Amino acid sequence: MERKLKIRDLTLRDGQQSLFATRLDQKNIDQLLPLYENAGFFAMEVWGGAVPDSVMRYLDESPWNRLRSVSEAMKGRSLLTALSRGRNLFGYVPYPDAVLEGFYKEAIKNGLNVMRIFDALNDIDNVKESIKLINNLGGIPDGAVCYTVDPKEDAPVKEEKVGFFASLFGKKKKAEEPKKIFTDDYFVEKAKTMEALGAKIITLKDMAGLVNPSRAASIISKLKAAVKVPVDFHTHCTPGYGLASSLMAMIHGVDILDTNIWYFGGGSAAPALELIYVFAKKLGIEVEVNMEAVGEIRKNLRAARESLKQFDLAKQFPKDFDPLKDTLPAEIDALFDKAIAAAKANKEEALLEACHAIEAYFGFPRPNLLVKDAEVPGGMYSNMVAQLKSLGAEDLLDDAMRLIPKVRRDSGLVPLVTPTSQIVGSQAVLVALDRKKGNPDYSNPSNQFISLIKGEYGKTPVPVDPAFREKITGSPEERPYDVSSYKKPENPVLADLGGVTLASNDEEYLLLELLPSVANGFLRKRRAEEYTPTEAPAAEVKEEAPAAAQAPITGEVLKAPMGGRIVSINVKPGDRVAKGGVLLVYEAMKMENDVLADKDVIIKRVLVNPDDVVNADQPMIEFADENEVLDAADAPITGELLKAPMGGRVISINVKPGDKVTKGTTLLVYEAMKMENDVMAEKDATVKRILVKPDEVVNADQPMIEFE
Repeated sequence: MERKLKIRDLTLRDGQQSLFATRLDQKNIDQLLPLYENAGFFAMEVWGGAVPDSVMRYLDESPWNRLRSVSEAMKGRSLLTALSRGRNLFGYVPYPDAVLEGFYKEAIKNGLNVMRIFDALNDIDNVKESIKLINNLGGIPDGAVCYTVDPKEDAPVKEEKVGFFASLFGKKKKAEEPKKIFTDDYFVEKAKTMEALGAKIITLKDMAGLVNPSRAASIISKLKAAVKVPVDFHTHCTPGYGLASSLMAMIHGVDILDTNIWYFGGGSAAPALELIYVFAKKLGIEVEVNMEAVGEIRKNLRAARESLKQFDLAKQFPKDFDPLKDTLPAEIDALFDKAIAAAKANKEEALLEACHAIEAYFGFPRPNLLVKDAEVPGGMYSNMVAQLKSLGAEDLLDDAMRLIPKVRRDSGLVPLVTPTSQIVGSQAVLVALDRKKGNPDYSNPSNQFISLIKGEYGKTPVPVDPAFREKITGSPEERPYDVSSYKKPENPVLADLGGVTLASNDEEYLLLELLPSVANGFLRKRRAEEYTPTEAPAAEVKEEAPAAAQAPITGEVLKAPMGGRIVSINVKPGDRVAKGGVLLVYEAMKMENDVLADKDVIIKRVLVNPDDVVNADQPMIEFADENEVLDAADAPITGELLKAPMGGRVISINVKPGDKVTKGTTLLVYEAMKMENDVMAEKDATVKRILVKPDEVVNADQPMIEFE
């Protein structure tokens, strides 16, 4: 009997997230949905991941409306799936059971069928409640095991490692081979445990595309032998393994394969369905999809991709291909046969060579060798590049990349997937900065890194060295997150909008719980749209005062590189900004751009406001020279200063003028590189002046607090 292969289509969620920054809007979605109805996909991933955040933040759309619209259009023809981080849902905080239940209940009510549940640490305790709740609410829990690799052998090994951690990795002989943690049995045992807890599907989730073909064959074979529920394989093509490893998974009995439709496949996304279909035909495997309907979707996806060109990372369209109608050139057809023969013989090098040649012929991006060699997710790498650029420290990239294995080891060998990839990557950057400044490693641990080392995110694959935990957190004891300390966010009354509450129903309040900073602005816009004043105030006729003439510009100016809209202004008159400091952010061609100082400058005047539309070459900031008297209200600084360790945003200020603080007191909290950082007093002191405000964006070395 012919084997069958089910397909989970990722195009509308993971595909657009991997390739186009999750910018596919509802208009494009609505045009595609009627074509999906008859495609016959086993499942369609349409929600979760970055979708709830991005559709509010960038598209001003409701995540719940997105889910409802897909559900109504599909009429139950395909299962609808979403991605959840288990105890963390879409956020960085472990939520109590009541929040999990409320969220899952609302999602299933709005049409969700399958919730793929993973934990960044592969800690079963963080997913078991979600599996139970999804089952109880009538959904299908999909237990995802996150694939990761052991750090490379040549990573730096520090002599001072002790205890259990040292016994695993060695403290004297660098040549000593560390014990392997992420063996096939490691992943199989996690899968078996999730199946026992009630998972109805098991997914090997390879978020970075690091599963090479031989490993895919080995793990998929063992999963199929160990569990009774269907096994799904999810990978990406970033480092060049995706297509070959998917072929291996097919040969070794995988039940479900995650793919994207042609123009949303390959590169940093999952493999293209059309290539999988060609392999399946040659293997005698029936792909349970209506490929004629897929062809109609494919035609429309080209236009959708063209509309997203400003967000297109690859900027490389594959050539048109219809596997039902187009005849492959003989030499290309032979490459598919060569790949199958190599896969069956487990000749990995020949398999990869054939698959890369196939992808090159069709015009898919080449393998990202840096990601392959570094063994980190592509998004983690690009995020580190952006962080270092914003700090004017691009020269530290190689050092930060080399430090990732050390930071991973020190933090318990965590897999690199959201949010741990961001935490580890940012901390590697911070350690690189420490070394550049001559400071000890981990002089500036982020709050999220501290929480990870405490144990608040869960059990790490390898226990954290108690001595290291004490160094980072002040205590050698592991302290799990106490969900009973969770505080529900306020739902404020908006007096200026008729006294309504910010969130008008349960689903909107869930957005406040999960994504408070984004949901706040999104929901305020909705209430403003609904607001009609009950009684218009009487018009008051006033004689307008003549506008004050703006003093002529006499200093150097920063001009707009091109026309656009001002998003935010990061400086104020009197600020001294070092070369590379971010002066403002503006949007041009639907992309946000940081405008950096090209030398050390003093701000004299800011000539634009947030939301102003500027033309090319329009003056935006005027600079002063050292001898110029600035029109600033602040008295000259005469005391000692606390300066910002790096550029970021002030979140909260914990002290006020006159406070006497002791060494170690938290003075303020600021956000840098997407991580929160406590800034502490280095010695006993008295606060004289606070020079920044909450939500203010600061540059590296900008004065924040003056002491007596």
